[in-house]
Amino acid sequence: MRARPVLIYDGDCAFCTSSVRFAERRLRPRCEISPWQFADLDALGVTRERAEYEVLWVTPAGVVHGGVQAVARLLQDAGRGWYVPGVLLTLPPLRWIAHGVYRLVASHRERMPGGTPACALPTDRRSGAREPSGPVE
Repeated sequence: MRARPVLIYDGDCAFCTSSVRFAERRLRPRCEISPWQFADLDALGVTRERAEYEVLWVTPAGVVHGGVQAVARLLQDAGRGWYVPGVLLTLPPLRWIAHGVYRLVASHRERMPGGTPACALPTDRRSGAREPSGPVE
């Protein structure tokens, strides 16, 4: 079992990378942060397809939270003034609204500040793309 949670994000996406860098500076989370392209997804219990689809938060016990729930866990982990917004993101109806907003942003991340056209490309066509480390499920 790992000692700390792990945040997995798309390292080929400029918007995603910018968002993670913001979180590192402002939230100072107590977790490991890794682009999925360099993470041992099998050891984390995560498929490549899921890692390509959304940001992931993997607890030390191996529970995986995706999308806005991963963001909620990140905020809760940061503590201080971020804990309460993190908890609120787990509660209906805010959870449902936040999920819709997350999917909208994720679907258009190449148009977001810091995003690039590479964010919209299929993963195998992005710069630095590599083969998965095991069979794709």
